[in-house]
Amino acid sequence: MRIAGIVQESIVDGPGLRVAVFTQGCVHNCPGCHNPETHDTAGGREMSVQEAAEEIGRNPLTDGLTLTGGDPFCQAADCAALAAAAHAMQYDVWTYTGWTFEELMERAKTDAAAAALLKETDVLVDGPFLLALRSFSAPWRGSTNQRLIDVKKSLAAGAAVEMED
Repeated sequence: MRIAGIVQESIVDGPGLRVAVFTQGCVHNCPGCHNPETHDTAGGREMSVQEAAEEIGRNPLTDGLTLTGGDPFCQAADCAALAAAAHAMQYDVWTYTGWTFEELMERAKTDAAAAALLKETDVLVDGPFLLALRSFSAPWRGSTNQRLIDVKKSLAAGAAVEMED
């Protein structure tokens, strides 16, 4: 997989002390994006899923994995495998994406990798970053249009179920 970087102890990419994996590659190119250096699909560096999983497991203080970027759904198969490895380590998994949950559900009908990443995600932070709606008070989101989706409940319900802030 291509990654832009790994932050071992993040407190801003979800609850608790998390490992944040910044994937490389994004097609959304949201104006005002916090991580524009992650957009180029040829940028970053190659790392195997196994190497990334080993990196995640190095810190005994962390208890969550956040897949961000870039957009993890641009590398859905590798990110799904990494999320599965994190779940095996008893981590919860948050995934940030510029697509909405509804768009990903439609995509998952024909894209097995997207379906797998959805199934391996506990919380989805969905939707594009919108500069006009930027917020410094919306927990774990860059703009107020983005939602915190409980993916397990949403898959069971067949519709987005938002978490409480």
